[in-house]
Amino acid sequence: MQLTPQKWAASGLTVGCVVFGLGSLIVKFVSIGSYAVALWRVFIGGIVFLLLSRHFGQKLPTSGTAKRFCILSGVFLGFDLAFWHESIHAVGPGISTLLNSMQIFFLAAIAWFFFGERQSKLQLFSMLLSVIGIILIAHPELHHNSHGGYGIFIGLISGGAMAASMACIRQAHQAEPVSLFPLMLLVSVGAVAALIVPSILIDTHRFWPSSMKDVLLIMIYGVVMQCFAWGLIAYAVPLLSLTLTGLLLLSEPVAAILIDFFILNKPINALQWTGTALTLLAIYLGSLKPKHNLKKTA
Repeated sequence: MQLTPQKWAASGLTVGCVVFGLGSLIVKFVSIGSYAVALWRVFIGGIVFLLLSRHFGQKLPTSGTAKRFCILSGVFLGFDLAFWHESIHAVGPGISTLLNSMQIFFLAAIAWFFFGERQSKLQLFSMLLSVIGIILIAHPELHHNSHGGYGIFIGLISGGAMAASMACIRQAHQAEPVSLFPLMLLVSVGAVAALIVPSILIDTHRFWPSSMKDVLLIMIYGVVMQCFAWGLIAYAVPLLSLTLTGLLLLSEPVAAILIDFFILNKPINALQWTGTALTLLAIYLGSLKPKHNLKKTA
């Protein structure tokens, strides 16, 4: 059976999300502040995308609207990363990634109000199922975490920023089709611009890597997570409905739970495994016959 661009995009988005989630391990173990490590990540990624753009001869978009939305996507991405990092330090990689993945609500709202995208009954059911799954996974964590209030709040905010970043990528492509490497270069520029001042002010004493281990981990974080993983996500978003995008992004919290269990040796109870299974089922149901009825914008 021949794979369509949409099916390739769905597979690439899932792989990108899983690799993206692995970055939580790096954030947990480096001795750099949340905002600073986000800045280093997008800065390194921006250099790589600049080199790739020149090597493959891909040009920046000519449309001013497309450029602005690409840069604005980077602004939202920068704060998404910083807030996600803060949540990782507060409540751990698994629960922080789950909170970040609540962007499904923001994406659905954006799809409904700004793009005229109506969800089918099956998609609405899958969204409800995914919410139940996330609650089952998160509840035991929240119940035993006395420092979870801030982590929960900032994690949810990061989800909103992530959804806004993806919506801006969609808008940029509607203004003018943008090649992947210039797109990610502009996104990196927007993220660096948004993070430079907060990083210096908030992470003054944790701005620079303190060891070669930190340098290596940051390089991996910038090249693998920012370039490879986020590049796959950016490639897939314009080819899929925002609702389906939000559901496929739920593969990231599932991966986070597996990381907690197999790598960090964190105990996962039966309730959380049930939530993981429900989330996977929701992703599958949401991938069936997605609607692509976006309204045309000028």
